[in-house]
Amino acid sequence: MPEKGVVFHPHAHHLNDDELTRVIRLMAPLGFDRIRLTGGEPTVRPNLVPIVEAIAAIPGIKEIAMTTNALRLEKIAEPLARAGMKRVNISIDTLDAERFARITRVGKLDAVWRGILAAERAGLTPIKLNAVIVRGYNEQDIVDLARLTMQHAWDMRFIEMMPLGSIADFQIDSVVTAHEIQTRVEETFGALIPLEWNGHDPARPYQIRGGLGTLGFISSVSAPFCAGCDRVRLTSDGRLRLCLLRDDEVDLLTPLRAGASDAELTALIARGVHNKPWGHGLAEHVIAESRIMSQIGG
Repeated sequence: MPEKGVVFHPHAHHLNDDELTRVIRLMAPLGFDRIRLTGGEPTVRPNLVPIVEAIAAIPGIKEIAMTTNALRLEKIAEPLARAGMKRVNISIDTLDAERFARITRVGKLDAVWRGILAAERAGLTPIKLNAVIVRGYNEQDIVDLARLTMQHAWDMRFIEMMPLGSIADFQIDSVVTAHEIQTRVEETFGALIPLEWNGHDPARPYQIRGGLGTLGFISSVSAPFCAGCDRVRLTSDGRLRLCLLRDDEVDLLTPLRAGASDAELTALIARGVHNKPWGHGLAEHVIAESRIMSQIGG
């Protein structure tokens, strides 16, 4: 999020708990059987555990996951697991405490580490760790992050910086490609072992020889995987965002609060999914401008 000038919308502008679970209940019969709670930061949402319980009770939902900064995870990992959450993705861009504090501005690496271990104890596995590699900020951390998979059965995923909104120019200049990241890893550990990839997971999986965990490379910019994308995003203000890197959205909040029936909302969702773009437009220099990442979720 921006360091200054952040304006938070009033709570009334966002889906409440009942509205959120209603939309998910309508999406489940359409084939959305895996739900990921993202942010901003989902652990600051009031009633997170009851929300997870309500989603888990919806017929057809097979898995609930969450992407989190893990700062509050130590205390709530076990309650979330009991409520029905299956696994977590945790953002960790460096293992250097000073650099971590500088990049995140408020984060404490030791708290994140405790959150990771608490999630593992609670059975929120496989643990997936996400690192966005940004030129000039944390390229030097690639090897240390990869080394975690030698000691732990975790999935370490390296993500290319994706351009969005008002800081897109900076983000384009800051991209460290997946190929460059993989090359750095292989310079230390030797050739990686490619693992089977289902074409839908954004991370192409590999393993360091002798490692307990796996590595994944998410190349949204340099080698898009749009053909296998089967995801849409429901924003906190009730928009169905059809592609992370395009501005195409379907407003669900307005008809929902205007009294739309389940059938009407289902038809609206289905039309939106039918119109999901075949791919983003970065190659044509088309940049999504309506939101930054913290307003969308990973």
